[in-house]
Amino acid sequence: MKPLPPLLSALALAAGLLTALPAHAVGGLVDVNVIDRDSGATLPVYRHQGEWWIAGRPGARYAIEVRNAAPGRVLGVMAVDGVNVISGDTASWEQTGYVLARRQTAQITGWRKSDAEVAAFHFTALPQSYAARTGRPDHVGVIGVAVFREKAVPPPPPIAPRPWPRDGRFGGGAPAASADAAGPAAESAARQRSPASPQLGTGHGAREASYTRHTTFERRSAQPDEVITLRYDSRENLMALGIIPPDARRRPDAFPDAPSARYVPDPPAWR
Repeated sequence: MKPLPPLLSALALAAGLLTALPAHAVGGLVDVNVIDRDSGATLPVYRHQGEWWIAGRPGARYAIEVRNAAPGRVLGVMAVDGVNVISGDTASWEQTGYVLARRQTAQITGWRKSDAEVAAFHFTALPQSYAARTGRPDHVGVIGVAVFREKAVPPPPPIAPRPWPRDGRFGGGAPAASADAAGPAAESAARQRSPASPQLGTGHGAREASYTRHTTFERRSAQPDEVITLRYDSRENLMALGIIPPDARRRPDAFPDAPSARYVPDPPAWR
């Protein structure tokens, strides 16, 4: 099963003594970003000690946005907290994934429940994460995309001209061949713990519409052509780990924007 999803993407930069400047979109064959769906913001990515990190906002829904930058179709086997986002199996890179056409962008917004529905991703405390609730808490706090190129279909061999047989009969044929691909299990990501606030995981949120279809895809190799790993936790924990410097915390501004209306508008209705 290789469905075709909505949008997805994330990126990072190099580390200094404390941290690197934030960047957007990580990856080579594909660009990966994480989108805060409640604010619409693309989350900055920080590089620290050879790893990419993002700061999640507890309670916020998020999407993994992936853009295919390769010249042909690619397959992205995707895992959140060590769990395959389509099948719910403990993640391994020979499993099912999403196929993206050339230059296609897709947002993966949740755990797939059917061809028409997902359970939304949202940042939550580790004990309430889907992985922990299904007895698999060891790899909470990591997003992974294993990228495979598609196997090229060889052109048919040239047909040599043959003389017309004297008896007027014709014969001959061409055998067909096919291949399957498989790969070893994906590496697990070690998890650092921070005492600043509860560690974040990804919850199994409300059901929402997300349509997909099935297609075929033959991998060029049993090994991924690229593996992209993004780790995440709360902003407080990343600051405690030295991944985000203290002055990177957003400070309130008394006059953040010029007024667009003369009088104070009503707040949104309670939900």
